Amino acid sequence: MTRAAPRHISVLGREAVEMLAPRDGGIYVDATFGAGGYSRDILAIRGTRVIGIDRDRSAITGGFDLVDRSAGRLTLVEDRFSNLDDVCSAQGEPEVDGVVMDVGVSSMQLDQAERGFSFRLGGPLDMRMGQHGPTAADVVAKASEAELANIIYIFGEERHSRAVARAIVVARKEAPITTTQALADIVGKVVRSKPNEIHPATRTFQGLRIFVNAELDELHLALAAAERVLRPGGRLVVVSFHSLEDRIVKDFFNARGKSGGGSRHLPEMAQAAPSFQILTKRPVTPGDAEVSANPRARSAKLRAGERTAAPAHAADRLPAWPVLADIMRGG
Repeated sequence: MTRAAPRHISVLGREAVEMLAPRDGGIYVDATFGAGGYSRDILAIRGTRVIGIDRDRSAITGGFDLVDRSAGRLTLVEDRFSNLDDVCSAQGEPEVDGVVMDVGVSSMQLDQAERGFSFRLGGPLDMRMGQHGPTAADVVAKASEAELANIIYIFGEERHSRAVARAIVVARKEAPITTTQALADIVGKVVRSKPNEIHPATRTFQGLRIFVNAELDELHLALAAAERVLRPGGRLVVVSFHSLEDRIVKDFFNARGKSGGGSRHLPEMAQAAPSFQILTKRPVTPGDAEVSANPRARSAKLRAGERTAAPAHAADRLPAWPVLADIMRGG
């Protein structure tokens, strides 16, 4: 007899599913399936169906047991969550009743040394959420000093980014930087931290990880895709873990939650009707008990909105920040 794996508890899982308000007969998208925490709770509501999406193949294969136990109510798809509207259409569900997403790297990925996400665990400098494309080691080897500084500053919010980039370029002339420990040691020599502060390499690793996986672009695109696929009354619930993500989510809901566009100077400009009613005037955050049980939850913020009958707004233009393909081709 196979013993069931311990249940993964999603950060703000109860609050997220309560905000999603799943109902009998509803179709929901768990856009970042991970260990299936949200999906499991949604499926606990009789008559619900879930389309689970994850770019990480190990997350999909890890969910096969839940698929078997769902009696046909859970479908798993290996894809990026930015493609969630196309995924839903391919499953014969061009409209759904809710979308939930937990943004960023998962605890499972952080805890697997071979994935190369954590400087606390020795492993290859990989950081890819999926199975394809350049690794963090490739970026560290290819990017110029100025490009590395931009990546680490913009995506890692590291104020010592220039010093870190300079140290990386000096070190890679001596030997390729291919492990998490090697990079952490390089950063630790130029970024100092006081007791009880975050590890000196935290922001550099965050910046590289976000860049390698185009996480912020993916989030922009996923929010717009959710807007297109949600039927009136459908809900979008997003849990984010750092300020860059939360700012994108906040700005998205603010832009969609009010009429925009026109002014008295341009009265002919059509004003886009609100496509969402904002359900969280302030973000929902974990309580003390959850943070005590799971310290990684301490920075989590949940925001949510309910889709109106208005047409989806035009997709926002992606910010002009560094792009992986440009770096790798030397452009």
